[in-house]
Amino acid sequence: MPELPEVETSIRGLSQLINTTIIKIEVHTVKLRYPIPKNIYKILKGTTIIDIKRIGKYILIYLKKNLLLVIHLGMSGRLRILKKNIYKKEKHDHFVLINDKDYLIIFNDPRKFGFIDFSAINLILKRDYILKLGIDALDSKLKPSYLFSKISKSVVPIKQILLDQKIIAGIGNIYASEILYDAKISPLVRGKDLTIEDLQLLIGSIRKILKKAINAGGSTLKDYVSTDGTVGNFQYSFKVYNKSGEKIMGHPIKKIIQYGRSTFYCPAIQKK
Repeated sequence: MPELPEVETSIRGLSQLINTTIIKIEVHTVKLRYPIPKNIYKILKGTTIIDIKRIGKYILIYLKKNLLLVIHLGMSGRLRILKKNIYKKEKHDHFVLINDKDYLIIFNDPRKFGFIDFSAINLILKRDYILKLGIDALDSKLKPSYLFSKISKSVVPIKQILLDQKIIAGIGNIYASEILYDAKISPLVRGKDLTIEDLQLLIGSIRKILKKAINAGGSTLKDYVSTDGTVGNFQYSFKVYNKSGEKIMGHPIKKIIQYGRSTFYCPAIQKK
């Protein structure tokens, strides 16, 4: 958390800043997951934001001068957009970007697992954390044949496969449980035991659940809010996540631990 829907929601909020120019950067905490580059202010001052995109859980802010600013929200990060005259620094505000319209982008991350990076576009796209990413979960290139080629010999449970960013980029623990319920696939089934037909259903559920979550503004369980401070609403649409002991269609929802992460599913429905 945040996962793909929360990152996509953040990007949609940030889009209002396209064609604005960076006039100031404040770094209040240098060391996050990785240290913020020391020359970030000197290099980025005076550059204009020309586009904002997403790959997996990474926010990509394209700038003039062939530069790219990357923000990863980690496990507890969030971005806020505020007018300069109403901003009051909060605890865990680590990075503040100010543009020529007197708007601020504030990166807040209590657990400091997120990070900020920048460089020339061609260099950023060769960073290890980008090169290792699999196909984005909402990319049209994500097809059953691709997934089958990756997991047809795997003894790893499909729930863990969905979390592997080297195979599919963007899915986290919350949405993996919801996706598998929607596809009626058990989180315990091994990759090699899924057919092409199963994977077709799974990919359909990936797209369905993630798009619904985006339309709901993501999910807010603890820290996440959108750039304007709005909480997400998809948590009210959860079918199984965090619902152990409850019933769905008369069948109990169960919680198990897989690879140290909580998994929620309905054994009577998710039989595959």
